[in-house]
Amino acid sequence: MRSVAAALILTTIATAGPAWAISRYESLSRSCASVQQLIAGERAVILRYPSSDGRIILYDRYVSDDAQCGISGYAARTFVPTRDNPQCPVHNCRSSSVFNPH
Repeated sequence: MRSVAAALILTTIATAGPAWAISRYESLSRSCASVQQLIAGERAVILRYPSSDGRIILYDRYVSDDAQCGISGYAARTFVPTRDNPQCPVHNCRSSSVFNPH
């Protein structure tokens, strides 16, 4: 019984490990080109930035291409604020389905 529990714990840690590796950045502390280079180099990052009214901090995962979105998603263009561009173009994952094709 203990070996089954240990195997289950190790499997959980092994599958969760890659999720811990994603880097987090403040988009407003970087230029648009720098943010785009980070995403291209790391393939997926988490960007944080204040809401338009500055009251809350928003964040999301931004990706380099469709391959980072899994089998049922695609990379859609969106925008984040950066130090030099209030609408820096980037991509994040969206769900794809028969009712919402891309």
